[in-house]
Parts: sequence; structure tokens; C-alpha cells
Amino acid sequence: MGKLQSKISFHTTKYRADGTVGQMGPSGASQQHSSAHTDAVTSVAALKPDLCVSGGRDKSVAVSSWRSGAALRRFIGHEREVTKVTSALDSNRVFSASRDKTVMMWELQGTSGPSQHFPGHDLVVTGLAVSPDASQLCTGSRDNTVCKWDTETGECLGRAAISRNLVTHLCWVPGEPYVIQTSEDKTTRVWDSRELQVAHTFPAKQHIQTCCDVSQDGRYCLSCSSGSAGHGAEATLWDLRQTRGRVCEYRGHFQTTTSCVFLPRGPTLAPSIATSSRDSTVKVWDQDTAGRG
Repeated sequence: MGKLQSKISFHTTKYRADGTVGQMGPSGASQQHSSAHTDAVTSVAALKPDLCVSGGRDKSVAVSSWRSGAALRRFIGHEREVTKVTSALDSNRVFSASRDKTVMMWELQGTSGPSQHFPGHDLVVTGLAVSPDASQLCTGSRDNTVCKWDTETGECLGRAAISRNLVTHLCWVPGEPYVIQTSEDKTTRVWDSRELQVAHTFPAKQHIQTCCDVSQDGRYCLSCSSGSAGHGAEATLWDLRQTRGRVCEYRGHFQTTTSCVFLPRGPTLAPSIATSSRDSTVKVWDQDTAGRG
């Protein structure tokens, strides 16, 4: 068996956001870098074209370079596990939520301590969405509430509660005053951030909605479902602009789909999405046909 394996050459393909393709394997092994966290990483988000921000069970928030993999800054202030991190792209502000029921804002060029606190939720904070100009922040929690904050002053500008609305994720629609929210009540809601009111609710699914994302053109949103043994665990594409109905579904995971994201579109690539699941797989789909890449 060893002789046979020694004769086999293997290559895996790595797709980059700019549409180029690189090879990994014996001729292109992936680089290894020191860890930014001392325990499991719970959330990651883009910060700048060359930076990302991550949160972990070690209660810390880290800013790392996409290119080198090196951790550039590490922020410590939460008393419990960090559940979500986010930032407006190209902003110098990072936001983190925690099981300690608080949200904090950090300055990339500032001190290691938080520059703003956003207390007010009664249970773990599970959703974060920041406006494109980073002036406002929406937060969601398992306490059934969504809050809006002024990031400069830390003032709570609004608070809305809906029975059984255990928030699982929030994301801001690019260029619009709307925020998408998924929930354990199996629905996906569109919030108007100006009055903090529900502008639209998509038809309830059969399973908990675990995550959401919005396309860069603001036309579509994705949500994904819990599931087991091949039941549920799908991702759903919704129209935000016209019929506001279901456009497509992506089925193939056997356990809860934990995350879904629109992939950057390269010059020669069709619109694609990616999903990750507790079945230990990540799948890439053709956005229009639901075919797997």
C-alpha cells in the first residue's frame, strides 16, 4: 500500500476571490501560521481587502492579515466567549458580541481596550450588523429583541421585541437602510432600520433559520436551515427587490447548515454561493441553477 501511495500524485484546487486558480498539494503546500486564538474560533468577518477579524472562545477578538496569516492586533475585554464579530468593509472599527450579553467596539488604530460599549440585552447576543458608514449598529439576541445603536455615543436608538424571535444572525443590505435577520422561529425578516420596524417577513420554513447573507448588489438574500439525517439543512435564495419570494433552494447537506455566503464574482465565474454544515462539508453552488461546483 505504501508503494502504491508513493506513486500517486495529488492536487487540490484553491479558488481565489479574484477568479484566479492556484494548486495545492506536493507542489503547492498551504502555509502554516501561528494561531490568533488559544481556543476555538467562533466567528470571522472581512475587515479590509487584506484583513479579517475573528472572535473566539478565549474571549478575545483578533485582527489578522489574509495574505500573511499573521495576527496583527488582539483585543481583550469580554468576560465570556465571543459569539459574533463584524465590521463595515474598509472601516477601522470592529464590533464584537459575547455570551456576557454585551457588544463592544474596537478601533483598529486605537488602544487595546474597547472604545465603546453597548449593554442592554438580557441574554447572549447572537446577531450583529453595522451600517456601511459604520455610524449605526443593529444587534440581536436570544432575548427576542433587536436593538439599534449610535456607534459614536453608544446610545440605544431603538429596541423592538417579537415573541419567540430568538435571533440567530443579522446582516445589513448594502446601500439600503434594511437589515436581514434569521431566527429560531423559522422565519427570515427584513427590518427597516430607520424606525426599527419589520418591513417584510418571508414565509416560515420547516426548520430553524441559522444564518443569512445579502448579495453585494442588494438584490438577493440567503438563509440556511437546521436539519438532520438529510431532512432540512437546505439554503434558500430570496428575492429582496421584486416578488420577495423564494427563488431557489440548495439541498445536499445531511446535517444543520451553519453558514451561507455569496462568493465574490470573478471575471470568468458564474454567480456562486457557499454553505458549510455540521456534516463536516463545505459546498459551493451555482447561484442560478443550484448545481454544485
